[in-house]
Amino acid sequence: MTIEPLIHAPLVVQAHVVTVVPGFVLGAWLLLFSRKGSRWHRALGVMFLALMVITAIISLFIHRRMPESAVFGMSSTHLFVPFVLFATWRAINGALKGNIKQHQRWVMGLFFGALVINGVNNIFFLPGITHNVFFGP
Repeated sequence: MTIEPLIHAPLVVQAHVVTVVPGFVLGAWLLLFSRKGSRWHRALGVMFLALMVITAIISLFIHRRMPESAVFGMSSTHLFVPFVLFATWRAINGALKGNIKQHQRWVMGLFFGALVINGVNNIFFLPGITHNVFFGP
């Protein structure tokens, strides 16, 4: 594992990592250790959702330069952007309405879908910077 590919990556990729890594850590903390409904859970939850939206928007500016695996520079990873935006809205909507089951389902879907599944996909199956950080070129 080396961060050299990330150091030489475009600024937009570095910005993406700066939002996705704390988003992952914060999301894991909220799901596993946070006392649900507490003031801290709410405050950190707002930060988590904000990081997710920022990460999704930044990812729109990351384009693959491999025409055989992308359409208009967009890869399958970009399909998560509308999902993140919709899931964030549904999670907030559930929390504000007091529908905790809805809130919980959408936050867990957001965490596992956009961060875990998409992260595993980028690390193991898509050649590029993320793969190179973990396994080398």
